Amino acid sequence: MLKAVLTGLLVLTVVGCAQVPEEKKDPRDPFQSLNRPLYDFNMDVLDAYILRPVAKGYVAVTPAPVRSSVVNFTTNIAAPTDAVNAALQGKPDHMAINVARFLVNSTVGIFGLFDVAKTLGLELKDEDFGQTLGVWGVGDGAYIMIPGMGPTTARNLTGDVVDNFVLPEIALTTPQTVLVFALRAVEARAALMSQEKLLNESLDPYTFLKDVYYQRQLYELFDGNPPMEEEPDDFDENFLENL
Repeated sequence: MLKAVLTGLLVLTVVGCAQVPEEKKDPRDPFQSLNRPLYDFNMDVLDAYILRPVAKGYVAVTPAPVRSSVVNFTTNIAAPTDAVNAALQGKPDHMAINVARFLVNSTVGIFGLFDVAKTLGLELKDEDFGQTLGVWGVGDGAYIMIPGMGPTTARNLTGDVVDNFVLPEIALTTPQTVLVFALRAVEARAALMSQEKLLNESLDPYTFLKDVYYQRQLYELFDGNPPMEEEPDDFDENFLENL
């Protein structure tokens, strides 16, 4: 989820501060009356006093090559999950690439600390069960703000639960699982620091983050090529008539 927020913030760079928040209800967000206070709690308490200070300290004391290895290691652990989901989505090419990445990086890359596979042209094909459900035609479901974790949807929350039971993550001990989760969370928060201004300067940070999240999910579902929104057939004609 954090990953989705991190990469998604880049999508709305141009329009981040241009939209005035609307008062009407968002059908995607039926629990907004609960989600907004949870968002405030996440940002004003958990992030302000725990996650952000930890992330700043992590960046200050951790050399860039070590941070890179942390990202590589946690990404490699999830590679079998990516491969399984690629297969379930009917993407044999993505499945083969993720299997090859896991084998190469787990051996030559020293347990995934180095992304040797990328240098061989094997780019990560990030797939999860939330995307799998989307490919199968399952809708997003309600937008949900999770305390301490951030935004998700009913579909993606289900996907996260399923992904946690896919090998090799299930083979980890509980302390190892907690460590991997903590490393992912801290690294993701550290990477978000360069985008903080974008969020803070938006007229409605809650809505801005929600829109970013949905755009990123659509981007991932269609492997970087989401369909263009269709305009009304008479759009150009009406526009010209009003000039």
